[in-house]
Amino acid sequence: MVKKKAKKTAAARTKKATTKKSARKKALKKRSTKKKAKKKAATKTTKRKTAGKSAKIKAVRVKRAPKKAPSKKPLMVKPGPPAGTVPPVEEPASNEEAIGVITHYYSHLGVAVAQLNKGPLKIGDTIHVKGHSTDFTQTVASMEYEHQHIDQASAGQNIGLKVIDHAREHDIVYRVQ
Repeated sequence: MVKKKAKKTAAARTKKATTKKSARKKALKKRSTKKKAKKKAATKTTKRKTAGKSAKIKAVRVKRAPKKAPSKKPLMVKPGPPAGTVPPVEEPASNEEAIGVITHYYSHLGVAVAQLNKGPLKIGDTIHVKGHSTDFTQTVASMEYEHQHIDQASAGQNIGLKVIDHAREHDIVYRVQ
C-alpha cells in the first residue's frame, strides 16, 4: 500500500504544478488583455475628443461671414520723397595701403589681434585703423606673435598690437607710407 500512496502523491504533485502553470498563463493573459483594453479605451477617447474639436471648428467656419469681393477701383499710390543720394564709399588715402584686418580686441589689455594679409609690418611703422565707428592713427610700439615679442611681422600671421583706442572686429588696418 505504501507504493500506491507514493505513486499517487507524485501524480498529485505534477497535477498541481501543471495547474499552477496554467493559472500563471491565465493571469498573464488577463493582464495583457486589460492593457489592450486600456489602450483601446484611450484611443477611443482621443478620437472622440478630436472628433468633437473638428465639429466645433466646422461650426465656427459655417458662422463666418463670406469675404467681400475686392473693389474694382484702382489704388492710387502717392509718390514718396525723392530717393536720397547714396553716400560715397570712402577710399583710403593715397599714401595708405591695406595690410590686414582686426579679428579680436581685448579691452582690458588694450590689445587688438590683427591678421596680416599683405607685406611686412615693423615696430615704428605708422598704422591707421579704420572701421564703422573706429578711426585712429598710431605708431606701432609693441607687437607680439604667439606670446613672443617680435620686431617685424609678415603676411599670414595673426599678431597682437598694443593700440591707443578701442578697435573692433572687421576694422581694416592700413600702413601709412
